[in-house]
Amino acid sequence: MSLRRTLSSAWDHIQSYLFPELKKEVGPLTDQHKRFITVLEVTRIDCFVERWPNVPGRPPVSRASLARAFVAKAIFGLPTTKQLVERLTTDQTLRRLCGWETNTQVPSESTFSRAFAEFAAADLPGRVHEVLIKTNLGDHLIGHIATDSTVIEARERPVKIATPAAEPTKAVESTEPVETAELAAASEPAKSAKPKRKRGRPRKGEEPPPAEPTQLQRQRTMTVPEMVAELPKHCNVGCKCDSKGYKTTWIGYKLHIDTADGDIPVSCLLTSASVHDSQVAIPLIRITGGRVTYLYDVKDKAYDAAEIREESEAQGHVPLIATNPRRKKEAHETEERAKRHANYQEAHTIRYNQRSSAERVNSNLKDNYGAKNVRVRGHAKVYCHLMFGVLACATEQLIRLITPS
Repeated sequence: MSLRRTLSSAWDHIQSYLFPELKKEVGPLTDQHKRFITVLEVTRIDCFVERWPNVPGRPPVSRASLARAFVAKAIFGLPTTKQLVERLTTDQTLRRLCGWETNTQVPSESTFSRAFAEFAAADLPGRVHEVLIKTNLGDHLIGHIATDSTVIEARERPVKIATPAAEPTKAVESTEPVETAELAAASEPAKSAKPKRKRGRPRKGEEPPPAEPTQLQRQRTMTVPEMVAELPKHCNVGCKCDSKGYKTTWIGYKLHIDTADGDIPVSCLLTSASVHDSQVAIPLIRITGGRVTYLYDVKDKAYDAAEIREESEAQGHVPLIATNPRRKKEAHETEERAKRHANYQEAHTIRYNQRSSAERVNSNLKDNYGAKNVRVRGHAKVYCHLMFGVLACATEQLIRLITPS
């Protein structure tokens, strides 16, 4: 069954049956309520939440209702859990859609916090998003996958990793809790002791030591879990140049996203802010390739490396990566100006324009799905917060494919 037919049947059921019935049951529905209902109906997040049977003691608050509430937090653009609780208290329709009949049944902020920690540890929104993509796009051919990263500012102190010259008892200098510091230290690649070598050229008849493989070269021989485990995930300071050449810095993380045609985020990874985009390219290629079948890898000049091109071709894709003129920059700019003056466009240049879908997803997540309002700390919780927004964004983009504009 085609994607359009599958989503059309679901959308027809939601629009012609579910909305009228819910309107009779819970009251008037706004556009945001309808968006919320659509995301819940398509993702079926309730099926991924752990349920407790009748056991002795006080029954816990329904995790399914709490999961729905966090989806509502992303769709309604509520920056804090306190505002979410206030909205559930005043909005009867939203409260009943989440599963609570009266104000007194709405849990406290501490209950929401404990449930969110459980969802972060179990990677609930990430697992739901993976199933959503595989179910709706796994049997279809995707034309382009655009890769890009976006800045995620966090409200936590950056973790400082000590230099090798520091004392062993002060391996991590941070004001964060011990668990955060240990996690940051563990996320750094292990540095083996290198034998000292004399400077200058080797003597006649003496062979130079073999060059150590780069991180990209090592990633070609690693599995996806090994590559992901090696990436730094602690909060630190990042620096990048914007489109006008000005340097900007921030404290927090980087969210790396693979976006399919139709502005649908297919896979995501969250790393430290200082991680270069190219270090996440090969893991994303393999993760995305395991979820969907696609033709072109569209990336900007930050991903211009031979290992990334070889990995893309080895996976059966065509790499469309902008050239980074490390040398002969003036000659490269002159050639580009001549092409624009002659109105000459190559085929791969036209296809490269599809990379704008990655920029649209980045701005959409920040403007409409709470990626700018990160109030939690730690990699797992920040990733969980962002993935609730990614899940809602991917669902609504899938629905837009079959609805008239």
